Amino acid sequence: MSHTPVNHPARPVYRAIGGLVGLYFIVFGVLGIIASAGDEVLAQDDTKVLGQGTNLGFSLLAILLGAVILLGVVIGRNLDVLINQWMAYGLIGLGLAELAFLRTDANIFNFSIMTDIVVLVLALVLLMAGMYGKVGTDDEHEAWQKARLVL
Repeated sequence: MSHTPVNHPARPVYRAIGGLVGLYFIVFGVLGIIASAGDEVLAQDDTKVLGQGTNLGFSLLAILLGAVILLGVVIGRNLDVLINQWMAYGLIGLGLAELAFLRTDANIFNFSIMTDIVVLVLALVLLMAGMYGKVGTDDEHEAWQKARLVL
């Protein structure tokens, strides 16, 4: 863990960035539910929100992801760090899987290439927020500083 900063001076900024990612997912999900009202849950049609392909299933998933991210940001205490990192890994996996299935019947969330790019970029932003948001005691911060200088 010597590579993960403890008590980074810009931690509040990274925490806010994580919150903005969660808020984006919620807004996107709500707009997606409105746009795909009356469609099947995993419909593969031309429904677009904010220039991205979506369906009711992905819109609901986006709201759930955004709510979990925002809950972690509100609670803090390094829970936000864990949530941001694991959500980022999950979103990278989802983005790569959907990229592989983009023009097939396995594209269950109706991703477009733009949706894929946005999900992967948001995953990397969330990972960055998770990497720099760790809080610790002064002793942990000092130990991190010493380990960083040795490397």
